[in-house]
Amino acid sequence: MQLISHRRKIKWQTITLLLLITMLGLTTIAACAIGPISIPFPKTMDILLSSLGLPSFTSYTDREFLVIAEMRLPRVLAGGLVGAALGVSGGAMQGLFRNPLVEPGYVGVSSGAALGAVCALYFGWSRFGSWTLPLSAFLAAIIAVMIILAIWQRNRYKSIATLLLLGIGINALLSAVINMLVASSNNEQELRSIVFWLQGGLEARTWDHVQLIALPILAGCVVLFAFGRDLNAMLLGDEQATHAGINVNRMRRMLLILISLMTGSAVAISGIIGFVGLVVPHAVRLATGPDHRFLLPASALGGAIFLIWADLASRMLLQPVTLQVGVVCALVGAPLFIALIMSSRGGGALKQT
Repeated sequence: MQLISHRRKIKWQTITLLLLITMLGLTTIAACAIGPISIPFPKTMDILLSSLGLPSFTSYTDREFLVIAEMRLPRVLAGGLVGAALGVSGGAMQGLFRNPLVEPGYVGVSSGAALGAVCALYFGWSRFGSWTLPLSAFLAAIIAVMIILAIWQRNRYKSIATLLLLGIGINALLSAVINMLVASSNNEQELRSIVFWLQGGLEARTWDHVQLIALPILAGCVVLFAFGRDLNAMLLGDEQATHAGINVNRMRRMLLILISLMTGSAVAISGIIGFVGLVVPHAVRLATGPDHRFLLPASALGGAIFLIWADLASRMLLQPVTLQVGVVCALVGAPLFIALIMSSRGGGALKQT
């Protein structure tokens, strides 16, 4: 009986992953087709096929090709990569800390990246090239996490709660420094640039930005997927995981560094985008269960779908005004997260699995 139930569960999880892959493909096509200049779906499909070097079956103008291949597609791919990084990192963090209410920002990644980007804008480093701002954000994110891990390692009590509290403390400190820089900004344009970046957005993302983050995020996803079985063991507690042959402290450090690299890469081109790493894994867990071998891939796919649709909404809701995608994610994610909490009062996703 248990074998039949296990097979049904595996079948349902596989179907869920296939549905998410299909939804991601359709979402990519829809996001490329819809905009101030609307392009029919068949033409959009042909342009996308042509971009991949495949034969197309309908005619399209050079202007339509430029809009899809050079303007919308890199923005959509950048959004998908950022969403995937935040989603899978959130799922891994929640398993690592055995708490479904944790996200990557809790260990200082987002605040560190924010401080790096704000410094680049405040001190004028961004004028030295388009790579300066994302590079500053990425390096600052890694430094912030390294500081937290170093303090945690020197602490007598190396518990999960201690690490989270250190993350909260560092986040508060970095946020205070950011607010100080914002308050002392030299001119209105500089202030607008800082606030614009802190709200999170995907405006003017190009193929250069996609190339910047594609390798670390895709490689990071593959490595995280390989840790699915170990994360399942850690759900039972550190002692049980140790008995299963897992070096808990080393694995925790490795995963935190990997999550920091992925999140830092994502935040470096998108700014601060909240709720994706919190809501998406939480919602996916309701569909696939707590098995990280399925939860992590589903969280990556779900995060990509969520952020692409959020970016599309930011472009279309208040035309000609464009909202920041971070604002849309908060408007959608916060009520959804509250609903998930209310619906799981009897257990469900809020139980420490």
